[in-house]
Amino acid sequence: MPQKGTTAYAESEQQAPVQEPPPPPQQASVDGQRAPNYKLKYTLEGHKMSISSVKFSPDGKWLATASADKTVRLYTALDCKHERTFKGHTQGISDVAWSTDSMFLATGSDDKTVRVWAVDSSDAIKVLKGHTNYVFCVNFNPLSNLIVSGSFDETVRIWDVRKGKCIKMLPAHSDPVNSVSFNRDGSLIVSCSHDGLIRIWDASTGQCLKTLIDDDNPPVSFVKFSPNGKYILASTMDSTLRLWSYSTAKCLKTYTGHENTKYCIFGSFSVTGGKWIVSGSEDGMVYIWNLQTKEIVQRLVGHTDTVLTVSCHPQVNMIASGSIDNDLTVKIWVDND
Repeated sequence: MPQKGTTAYAESEQQAPVQEPPPPPQQASVDGQRAPNYKLKYTLEGHKMSISSVKFSPDGKWLATASADKTVRLYTALDCKHERTFKGHTQGISDVAWSTDSMFLATGSDDKTVRVWAVDSSDAIKVLKGHTNYVFCVNFNPLSNLIVSGSFDETVRIWDVRKGKCIKMLPAHSDPVNSVSFNRDGSLIVSCSHDGLIRIWDASTGQCLKTLIDDDNPPVSFVKFSPNGKYILASTMDSTLRLWSYSTAKCLKTYTGHENTKYCIFGSFSVTGGKWIVSGSEDGMVYIWNLQTKEIVQRLVGHTDTVLTVSCHPQVNMIASGSIDNDLTVKIWVDND
């Protein structure tokens, strides 16, 4: 898995006991939502190298964890029992994604391939070849008949899953493509890159419909549509997350306080309790913001290195987080209040 820079985690910064820092002030948020109260429930060990991507399945039954160790590990989501390990990639894996029916997984790897796996079998059922450099990000469309992938070759490719063939190649960016995903009806694809651009594409024609660009033009490390498709959440390597309006192409809100200048760190929407924005951070914590007020409502302390990836369970108040080099664990956080 390509690392964007290196981290040195000072001894003095290591979190020994898993203990909450004092909560930020104003816990009863302005918009009346109860502040989250996530606590560590499980720590999953097993990966031998950095965890690059964690994803709960859409049906809430599974958690998939991908790693630079070339494997994906599958766990039952609620009690975190290891079910199987998917092996086949010849280089590290940078991303894993679920089909809408939770029956299939797609992975992107430094071996330049996208692989498709059935959840009940350890061997890949399709190997998608065409990218000429590391595959860094993958996602299914809602019908799950298409996969979109982004690569260090600066292209976005759209694949027919059943045929295992590339049906479109978009010359998307002028730097590595860091993130790609579909909107809720599959008509649009959003991509982002180290070139500082967020681009929205017509999924059927491959035409670029819009380009979102910030004044400062920082590298964009992660991007996804909001659940209702009206907004786009983007992480940038100036330690900021931004919420953009798709219709007006304007930045509506910014979320800050975490650290993100070196790595491509995942962000997420949490909608099972309040409406939160969740992100990893290079200070080893998971940050949770109130979506509306932009205030930090909780920091999750426990990892001992950069938290690269987070995923929010679709039905219950559960967050999975994955860390790198000096940590190598996946942690499961639960809010039972």
